[in-house]
Amino acid sequence: MTRETLQRKAIRRALERAGRPLAPVEVLEAARAECEGLGLATVYRNLRRLVDEGWLAQVELPGSPPRYERAGKPHHHHFLCRICERAFDIDACSDAYVNLVPRGFAIEDHEITLFGTCAACA
Repeated sequence: MTRETLQRKAIRRALERAGRPLAPVEVLEAARAECEGLGLATVYRNLRRLVDEGWLAQVELPGSPPRYERAGKPHHHHFLCRICERAFDIDACSDAYVNLVPRGFAIEDHEITLFGTCAACA
């Protein structure tokens, strides 16, 4: 197991407080409030380790670099603001997408990303 450094603790707390998927630069900005000398390479290294340990999940959004959120959340989708580029969780999932599937096709899984303007940017 990897030791729990001050940098790693600051990164974990930043992700826990955010309540939404964060890009590495957002993690850096939030964690620097606790750990001033934190660098982007350290953030990337710790994000990779936290994913490997199963504490974090990588979120892939179309046309966007990966973001990270706590692992183990129930099934959910995401909203990506086209202005500030922040990602947000959408906690609900409707099964209405099954009506979009062509006849004879079988759904194995789905991911839905909504794009638009967040409340802060609107």
